[in-house]
Amino acid sequence: MNYMEIPRSEKAMDECGVFGFYNNNDIDSIALTHDALYGLQHRGQVSAGITVNNGGKFSTIKELGMVSEVFPQRVLDKLSSGKITVGHVRYTSNQSLDRAANQPLVLRYKEGSLAIASNGAITNFPEIRKELERGGAIFQSNSNAELMGYVIATERCSTDNLEDAVLSAMCKLKGAFSTVICAPSRLIGFRDIYGFRPLCIGKLQDSYIITSESCVIDSVGGEFVRDVQPGEMVVIDEDGFHSYFCDKKSEKTSLCIFEYVYVARPDSVIDGVSVHTARLRAGELLYKEYPIEADMVCGVPDSGIIAAEGYAKASGIPFGMGFMKNKFIGRKVGTGMEKKKRLMQTKLTALKSNVEGKRIIVIDDSIIRGETTKHIVGLLREAGATEVHILISSPPFISPCYYGIDIHDKENLIATKHSVSEIQQSIGADSLGYLSVESLRETAKDAKIDLCDGCFTEKYAAEVPTTFFVDKYANKIKHK
Repeated sequence: MNYMEIPRSEKAMDECGVFGFYNNNDIDSIALTHDALYGLQHRGQVSAGITVNNGGKFSTIKELGMVSEVFPQRVLDKLSSGKITVGHVRYTSNQSLDRAANQPLVLRYKEGSLAIASNGAITNFPEIRKELERGGAIFQSNSNAELMGYVIATERCSTDNLEDAVLSAMCKLKGAFSTVICAPSRLIGFRDIYGFRPLCIGKLQDSYIITSESCVIDSVGGEFVRDVQPGEMVVIDEDGFHSYFCDKKSEKTSLCIFEYVYVARPDSVIDGVSVHTARLRAGELLYKEYPIEADMVCGVPDSGIIAAEGYAKASGIPFGMGFMKNKFIGRKVGTGMEKKKRLMQTKLTALKSNVEGKRIIVIDDSIIRGETTKHIVGLLREAGATEVHILISSPPFISPCYYGIDIHDKENLIATKHSVSEIQQSIGADSLGYLSVESLRETAKDAKIDLCDGCFTEKYAAEVPTTFFVDKYANKIKHK
């Protein structure tokens, strides 16, 4: 398999999904973790990995590719069920893929071994890395997990136990991180003080689960317990469940609101809000802001469909299928824009029998560069739609994300250079409307913590880095 190049997506992509399991029952932890990674596949399709602690011996299998590619049965058979297991799926924006950054990352230091799987982005990465390198540290990758491991190992040298080392590291690391650690005798999960990325706790019989989304707990037959709180570290060992909090506090929590718009699976509940309900509300609020006359409402698969159902419910306009999505596309041969164009052509087709001769409202979750939206409008025109109205269930992206979503550069955001009317003309739609920031906040108003909408407002609760590390090996260091 050739994974030397990955095209940048027209969608905002999340960095990773994590899973941890502490086995107090006679459960096949490898099969369970493998199934859980399928439940997290939407959070990352570039690499997958599993580490198991079996009697103090750590075994790891990880590789570039989807879960099904990395773990055929013959590969799974090489791992034996154990007491503690962690898994990871990864997305990366780097054009040159870094195999050394695949997770879980196993580190061996003077106190033993650790396997780390993390989701997010450490904003003081360059400063901490430079400090560690001055002390002689040698890095094998550009991953947050490796940096985190070094910081924890360093703190462990001056603390009495691993728990204190992790809490101390949490105070030194800035930005977003929801992380699980497989230690020799315990499973540890922790979330940054802002709570940018989701992390939750579940139970399966007498065993414990820590993972990115509640849908994973449901999919393996477990019971959701609660979310890990911002700044909290949870530890599961032979004595049971323990909770600790980092000494460092934030004035405001900041769960990424884009989790509700696009990233998370609809059957997840994050910090008290159903993702499905939030998207349905977005569609209903879009109708209040843009009451358009049309014959049919449809959504762009997959994340636009629920918002389209909400719009149809509020407006009384029939909901219908406007597109067919090919979910079985292999990797396209070629490079650059030609490859991207052929990928769009084969991934989505218009359902002519449903749209011909009709005024169509199309709802999607976002517009990044505008190329995909322009392609969607073109598909419907060619299929005979008389009008095509585009509605977006989030506000315009006007600023980068520093906390785990792949929106790094304003130059790639069409809304920073063009007005709504100019974007409408560019994509060829009869009208274009974005959900307002106020309405977006309304969709998740019942969240138990505050929300981050910095990519829509340029207002961030956490510190914004002055130097944004992308890839040292490719010399791609961007300055804000």
